[in-house]
Amino acid sequence: MQRQLIDTFLLLIYPIVLGSGRRLFTDRVPVVRLKLVDSVVTTTGVVIATYDSV
Repeated sequence: MQRQLIDTFLLLIYPIVLGSGRRLFTDRVPVVRLKLVDSVVTTTGVVIATYDSV
């Protein structure tokens, strides 16, 4: 992330509730500006979100 080698993020978001969880990224990752370029909701409720770096 620090070297900006990733230009597209594809996140799959599952509709479940947990009592606790893990962070996707650690606190040491710098803030990255992202733009939502596409999103799809599957028949099972999973959201597929595509983000590009700004």
